[in-house]
Amino acid sequence: MKKLIFTLLSICAFGMEANAQVWGDYLFYSAQNTNTAYLVDNAGANFKTWTFATADKTGYSSYLLPGGTIVRAVTRTGNATGLPGGPICGKVQKVDYSGTITWDYVYSTTDYCTHHDICPMPNGNVLVIAYERKTAAQVAAAGCTYTGGEMWPDKIVELKPTGLNTADIVWEWHIWDHACQNIDSTKPNYVASFVNNPQMLNINKKAAKDWIHMNGIGYNEELDQVTFTSHNQNEIYVIDHSTTTAQAATHSGGKYGKGGDFLYRWGNPGNYDAPGAIQILKTTHDAHWAAPGTFRAGELSAYNNDGISTSVSCVDIIAAPLNANGTYDLTAGQAYTPTAASSFRHTCAGHNSNMGGCQQLPKGQLHVTVALSGKMYTVDSTGTQLFTKTIAGSVAKSFRYSSCYVNGTLAAKPTITAAGNVLTSSTDATYQWYLNGVAIAGATSQSYTATQAGNYYVQTTNSAGCESPMSTAFSYINTAIGDNLLQYGISIYPNPVNNQLQLEMDATNFKTFVYDGMGRLLITSANNKIINTSSLTQGMYLISIQLEDGSVVKTKFMKQ
Repeated sequence: MKKLIFTLLSICAFGMEANAQVWGDYLFYSAQNTNTAYLVDNAGANFKTWTFATADKTGYSSYLLPGGTIVRAVTRTGNATGLPGGPICGKVQKVDYSGTITWDYVYSTTDYCTHHDICPMPNGNVLVIAYERKTAAQVAAAGCTYTGGEMWPDKIVELKPTGLNTADIVWEWHIWDHACQNIDSTKPNYVASFVNNPQMLNINKKAAKDWIHMNGIGYNEELDQVTFTSHNQNEIYVIDHSTTTAQAATHSGGKYGKGGDFLYRWGNPGNYDAPGAIQILKTTHDAHWAAPGTFRAGELSAYNNDGISTSVSCVDIIAAPLNANGTYDLTAGQAYTPTAASSFRHTCAGHNSNMGGCQQLPKGQLHVTVALSGKMYTVDSTGTQLFTKTIAGSVAKSFRYSSCYVNGTLAAKPTITAAGNVLTSSTDATYQWYLNGVAIAGATSQSYTATQAGNYYVQTTNSAGCESPMSTAFSYINTAIGDNLLQYGISIYPNPVNNQLQLEMDATNFKTFVYDGMGRLLITSANNKIINTSSLTQGMYLISIQLEDGSVVKTKFMKQ
């Protein structure tokens, strides 16, 4: 018996040593169409098992919140919606670490039903994807040439839990409101050119009952933007979440001024007739941004099922042409960049014709789920596998988490204060500073002196060795770079600003103009050395100062 115990301990020790370099302490997953979820340790053994009611089978994705609460898409028993697209769910649940259901909400009728992915949000709400039924008459009225009867376009709904079985709908967005066509000029959604209107989707592109087949969704709190993938259109899209529901149905309003229109799209520019278009995404899933401090931080990601071939999948990560104010560059009449290939591609260890996902991790690591084969593995920056587990069944997504995250013992989220260009973190045991989501080598003190413009973050560790969530971004801009203030004896402060931007200058006869990142004039003033910026949303702005002799002084400032 002692020899057997020693042998088992040796095997476990070997497994843990082999995976010692992998980030995170546990793998979390729930196979599709099962009523169980698992935490697996780095030796490959089950550490924790949740067993749900027999009727509450995982419909698609499951996520873990700090403290071990599961948020999951559930296949609703007896879901007679008449919307048999895949994978139909109809319900979303929160289940705590002990297995108690804390939220069990049905979003399903004969006219709409949730399907595929969900996205837990930092505010406790959940974004869900849902089909919504459009009659044949509505299809024809929209200028669609599809003659197969009704269509099921997608919508995105933000649910705020209010009780065990209740929720408020606090925001929603409909793809139908942003469909265009060039068939009938008498209809309000008519456009003469698709390439000149990439903010909308051609309703006659691959028109079908299940037109979009949205299947992955992610949220960026810093930008207040939502991204999603389309299986049928082979694209990844980004939209503005800062809008009201009413604005989301239009083409104006919100932080970025475009209402619910696309801010960015990528993967299949032929959908909007871009010249020289190269289709890169071929059956895609799992839209999300890489979190600060992880591999290729801040970039968009998509699982590309047939990206290499019909037998090899890949993960494509995209460095979108993102500006400091959250807008995306586009040359009129051209495709969104990058155009010829993704910014980074990982060739998957296998293929699946649908589903699949990835998770960017610290230490340059990438975790991949090859869904239909049930294979889940983690690689380092060289592509070497550090961890792998394969199960019988299909897993749409799986994730790695630290023990502090699972246990709910994360350090408090740090805050950043600034005195000029010296940034200081709230107090904790250890510190690591990041610029634009990438770790700054050697920046491990409580304070850091910023020398470059950009978004700064700090992550701390407490005395128990538990990491904190990443801090909120602190946007720093060096006004002495790229402007002509100094030669005119002008300075502006504070920068970043909250509600009042002050000008320090000798001139008494001047005009000021404040523009957003898209060049729209927002504020004008004459001979006023205090500019009221309270009406501006967070982001980067340009101030132009016109002096009496006709000279123009320009610089940027950041609104907190």
